Amino acid sequence: MTSLTIKRPDDWHLHLRDGDALRAVLPFTAARFARAIVMPNLKPPVTNSEQALAYRRRILDALPAGMKFEPLMTLYLTDNTYPTEVDRAKASGCVHGFKLYPAGATTNSDSGVTDIRRIEPVLARMSELGMILQVHGEVTDPNVDVFDREARFIDGVLAQTVERFGELRIVFEHITTRAAAQFVLNARPGVAATITPQHLLMNRNALFTGGIRPHHYCLPVLKSESDRRALLEVVASGNPRFFLGTDSAPHARHTKENACGCAGIFSSHAGIELYAEAFEAVGALQRLEGFASEFGADFYGLPQNEARITLVKEAWDVPAHYPFGSDELVPLSAGERISWRLKN
Repeated sequence: MTSLTIKRPDDWHLHLRDGDALRAVLPFTAARFARAIVMPNLKPPVTNSEQALAYRRRILDALPAGMKFEPLMTLYLTDNTYPTEVDRAKASGCVHGFKLYPAGATTNSDSGVTDIRRIEPVLARMSELGMILQVHGEVTDPNVDVFDREARFIDGVLAQTVERFGELRIVFEHITTRAAAQFVLNARPGVAATITPQHLLMNRNALFTGGIRPHHYCLPVLKSESDRRALLEVVASGNPRFFLGTDSAPHARHTKENACGCAGIFSSHAGIELYAEAFEAVGALQRLEGFASEFGADFYGLPQNEARITLVKEAWDVPAHYPFGSDELVPLSAGERISWRLKN
C-alpha cells in the first residue's frame, strides 16, 4: 500500500500547554486532527467551566489563520470538586469530561485526587448526566514498583469504581499493559481506553538504548515487550473499545535533559503518521481508520468527521528539534526516519 485515505481523525488525549508553548505546538495537531480532548493540567489547573471556556478561547485565538480545529475541554478533578460543577460543565456544551489524576501521578498532578472516595458524589452526578470520566490509571504509593502501578490501580481503584458506578462512562487513558488491555476487553459496556503511539512502538528498553534517553520518558512509563505486543493485538483486532489518544506532552529540552527530567513525549508533529507505522508493522493498516477516526467519536457521542486526510508511503526525516518559545522541543523519533507522510 502506497497511500491511505481515511476520515479526518481526532486525538482523544492531548496536552497543548498555554501561551508561547501552545502557539508552538497547536499547528501540528490542527494539521492532522479535527478535534482533540484537551488535558486540564495547566498551572494552575483548569478546575471549573469558566476557566475551561477561557482556555478554549486562548486555544482558538492561537490557531493559525486558515486552519480548522475544535478543542474539546475537560476539567481537573480535585478533592474539592463539587457535584454542582458537573451541572455547569454539562450546561457549557464545551466541556466533555472530567480528568482524574491521582495526586502526584504525573506532570502538574499535585492538586489531584488523594482518595477516590472523596469524589464519589461527583462521580454519581457525572453518571446521572452522562459526563465521561477520563482516568490516569496509576497508584502513587512509593512502595509500589513503577512498572506495577497501572495493574495495582486496576485492582485497587478502577475495578471497584466501574462496578460501583455502573452507568458511569470511563476512558482508561494511555493504557500500557496487557493487564489493562484485558481489563478493558472484559469490562462492562461504557468502559474504553486510549493508546499512545509510543506504547505501540517502543518498550522499556528504549529508555536505555545507548544510555539514558530522557525524551523517551513518559508516565505511565514504557513497559515490557509482552505488554507492547498486547496493545498491538487489541488495536489490530479492530475492537471499538480502543481508540487514538496521543498523550502528546511537550516539554522544553532543558526540562527533559536534567537531573530530574519531566515526564512526557511530544508526538503531535507526526501524530497520525506514527500510528500508521505501528499498524503497518502488524499488517493492520485497514484498521487504522476505525481506531483513529470512528471509535472515539462514537464513544463520546459526537459525529464522525466528514473531511478526509491522505497518508502517503513517503519517508521523511524528523528534525532534531522544533522551536518552542525561547527554547527547543525534541520530538518523538527525533533525527530518525518515518515512512508515512501526511499529504498536503
